[in-house]
Amino acid sequence: MEFSFNLNRTANASARRLLPNAWDFIAFPLIICLIAMASIGFQQTLAPMSTLKTQAISLDPANLPAYALRTTLRMLAAMVASLIFTLGYGTLAAKSRRAEKVLVPVLDILQSVPVLGYISFTVTFFLALFPGRVLGAELAAIFAIFTSQAWNMTFSFYQSLRTVPRDLDEVSRGFHLTSWQRFWKLEVPFSMPGLIWNMMMSMSGGWFFVVASEAITVGNNTITLPGIGAYLAQAISDQNLHAIGWVILAMTVVILAYDQLLFRPLVAWADKFRMETTSSGNAPQSWVLDMMRRTRLIHELLAPAGVMLATAARIPLRVPFANFRRAGQPRSGKSTRVGDIVWGVLVSVLTAYVIYRVVTYVRTGVTLDEVGHVFVLGLITLLRVMVLIALASVIWVPIGVLIGLRPALAEKVQPLAQFLAAFPANLLFPVFVVVIVRFHLNPDIWLSPLIVLGTQWYILFNVIAGATAYPNDYREAATNFRIRGWQWWRQIMLPGIFPYYVTGAITASGGAWNASIVSEFVQWGDTRVAAHGLGAYIAETTAAGDFPKIILGVAVMSLFVTLFNRTLWRPLYAFAESRLRLD
Repeated sequence: MEFSFNLNRTANASARRLLPNAWDFIAFPLIICLIAMASIGFQQTLAPMSTLKTQAISLDPANLPAYALRTTLRMLAAMVASLIFTLGYGTLAAKSRRAEKVLVPVLDILQSVPVLGYISFTVTFFLALFPGRVLGAELAAIFAIFTSQAWNMTFSFYQSLRTVPRDLDEVSRGFHLTSWQRFWKLEVPFSMPGLIWNMMMSMSGGWFFVVASEAITVGNNTITLPGIGAYLAQAISDQNLHAIGWVILAMTVVILAYDQLLFRPLVAWADKFRMETTSSGNAPQSWVLDMMRRTRLIHELLAPAGVMLATAARIPLRVPFANFRRAGQPRSGKSTRVGDIVWGVLVSVLTAYVIYRVVTYVRTGVTLDEVGHVFVLGLITLLRVMVLIALASVIWVPIGVLIGLRPALAEKVQPLAQFLAAFPANLLFPVFVVVIVRFHLNPDIWLSPLIVLGTQWYILFNVIAGATAYPNDYREAATNFRIRGWQWWRQIMLPGIFPYYVTGAITASGGAWNASIVSEFVQWGDTRVAAHGLGAYIAETTAAGDFPKIILGVAVMSLFVTLFNRTLWRPLYAFAESRLRLD
């Protein structure tokens, strides 16, 4: 009888776990609404291409909710693709010494190539995949947004893998974890705080180029996809200030929505991966995460997926390249040196061939005087970028540390920072054009703030991530030793956040070069204002359709970005790896 009673009680407890509670009745409608909106948006992508021509962009504010849904789905799809790319590309670059020599410079170049440059070469491919369907144009737009999100996340993940504390790595090897297990049990969790803040920055940075991604030109035809970016482009073309105001309102609502439903839960969840032995005083909070944890039925439904992921992370796979030497370890073996020589020769030959083909094509429409002129314009833009990155660093590093060390403050600032980072420079064109023309100001000076408007936030978000991930026990030790003032900054905090700052500065610098194309050549109605610089050169030649000059401008920009990163940021990266690791 006692056994039967215990059996019945166990069965009743199991049955009760499957019964929904009050939190389930709140969470279920929210989940169903999100699934329904995603289904509606996906269904619209399967429509014939002719629907885009019959449904012109309307500035009626009643259409903004549908436009906002389409834009948000594109950005989320690009975010998923960026995350997959980040895990693969960043891991290969960090683990393989030979691959790193190629992949990191390529990443420098990729982040400097304008979004319009990717669209020019990829839109035909995606349209051919799904002929006569909107889905092809949607994939082209998603890929364009992907190119504005992926590089920042990849640099962050690469930096985290290169700076995993040696003691934690030695412990994982002491437990005989395979490379696959070490990746999911140590390296990915260690990278989570910084990666999530960079995902927020990438999501916000996507808004900066959403106008270009939703208006795609193929030959003499322009394909305009319904979305907030297309709505904004139409409003600027019509000089409709009321419509621009509605765009700002719609962006605010969308940013607050995905902040509360996606990023704030992720920040609160990732707090458990902080590297420390003492608990922080104020952990980040999320009402969505608390609600999901308190649900009964949804929690039981999601449990099998969690078990599957945990089981997959424990599979004893051995990935060959993941066991290559870590930073600071000496090379060994004659075969390694021979392999390096062969690899270097192959890379050099491939690089020389690419340069030859580019030079051959560019020579058909460009003279040597034109090349010299473009290099001078590149130096002018380089000066702008250096000055603006320095000013942004002086302003945002202290503010980022202040926010990152106070989780309660970070919760309040997070949506505001995302909105400011997402604020497209296009919205400020009317103000800058009118003021510059009205007061006869110098465009070379007064258009410069537009360059850093969307890129300074890379520094802020990465510094916040670094301060958030800084071990609480290190801070307590500094307090016990009464380290204060400038000594606290110089010996405690700046070394701790330095790897994160370098990542933010690299992506901010590359983003500033990209933003110069939008910012050095602005237009409001029929009034155009241009500054001297490489960005204005690329914008003007793109508008004229002069492809040899477009390629020349992009090639020179890529060269400047790569050399700048090689001479400044990469040595700082190496310094952070060897001297400023939290071991």
